[in-house]
Amino acid sequence: MLEREIEVAVISDIHLATHACKPKKVLKYLRSVSPKILVLNGDIIDSWRFSRNYFPKPQLKVIRQIIKMMEKGIQIYYITGNHDEFLRKFNHVQIGNLKIANQLILNLDDNKTWIFHGDIFDLVIHESKWLAKVGAALYGFLSIINNFFSPVFKKIRGKEIILFKSIKKHFVSEKPHPSDFEKKIGEVAELQGYQTVICGHTHIPREKIIDTRNTKIHYINCGDWLENFTAAEYNNKKWSLYYQDETEDENQADETDFQEGKQLYQSLVKELVYTNIL
Repeated sequence: MLEREIEVAVISDIHLATHACKPKKVLKYLRSVSPKILVLNGDIIDSWRFSRNYFPKPQLKVIRQIIKMMEKGIQIYYITGNHDEFLRKFNHVQIGNLKIANQLILNLDDNKTWIFHGDIFDLVIHESKWLAKVGAALYGFLSIINNFFSPVFKKIRGKEIILFKSIKKHFVSEKPHPSDFEKKIGEVAELQGYQTVICGHTHIPREKIIDTRNTKIHYINCGDWLENFTAAEYNNKKWSLYYQDETEDENQADETDFQEGKQLYQSLVKELVYTNIL
């Protein structure tokens, strides 16, 4: 597969360590691009659902691919989200080509871009976090059912069916006007002098212009890698929303040097830390 050379790639909401994660689709994208900057825009590792008892090899290959990209000299920013909020205390920590941050400002060809996860504008997270966690648990339960019946769905429909996405279609539709969530982001962006804002969190990819009092803000929600498989990309002096082909490459080359249990975790930590510090 030829790599597309782009300046910046932004992906969010991979939710590693959950049954909902789609590692093959993430790997397909990461192996298809060669960006100067890769932004992991929150909810990459799901600490709400994290367990050492569930972190399968295909998901570990995503981590290995990110490490490979670091080794190639790609600058990687890990922006913290609500599901990986345990990393927020490491704001501004840098290990080699990996930097952890709570938000990122990029100046690209006179385009001042603000990148952040988006949960700070979510009232449910701040006022009823327990409700958000119940929703996450329900999502996990549906994902287990989905994975169990996935072979049947593929045989009947000829493609993978994502239950949560199908259910959401009946309740969430594209609105012509900005939502309250988007309006708040636009107002803050105007005050700070940003031309473009990129977030995730909602799992709904969107690209639109938000009219504020005195300017227009280019708004992009880079979506997710559980249902929509989208990324925000900057190239040729412009931002755009990229939709990956949902067909899965079942014949991707697999690495065979994975260990089991604690050895695997220890080797990944050792590789990430020692390779990039020493």
